[in-house]
Amino acid sequence: MVRLYDDGKVIIKTIIVLVFVLFIAGYGFYQSKNLIYGPRITLNENFGTPTVVNDDIMTLSGTAKNIASITLDDRPISIDESGVFNEKVLLFHGLNVIKLFGKDKFGASTEKKIEVIYKI
Repeated sequence: MVRLYDDGKVIIKTIIVLVFVLFIAGYGFYQSKNLIYGPRITLNENFGTPTVVNDDIMTLSGTAKNIASITLDDRPISIDESGVFNEKVLLFHGLNVIKLFGKDKFGASTEKKIEVIYKI
């Protein structure tokens, strides 16, 4: 009796094809994670709602991931190649609402609002 396929060879070929397909799918997910997760802004300090400060100038710093452009109170700010930003903000007496807005190259956006009360 002549066999067209050896069962061992078919199983090995199937496993190789399956591993190849899983590798391609995993690599595709890894490369598209920035699109899937969208833009993210992480602040170095944990701000409460609202945070009370005694100094009229505060430094706002953090990291922006997957961001094509970022603004602080509708003013563009710069980030370095690793996404780190560091900006000084002048506070007025009373409640200050600071808005960070980031947008990625696909049009998705994120926003962080920080409420700070400046008391003399």
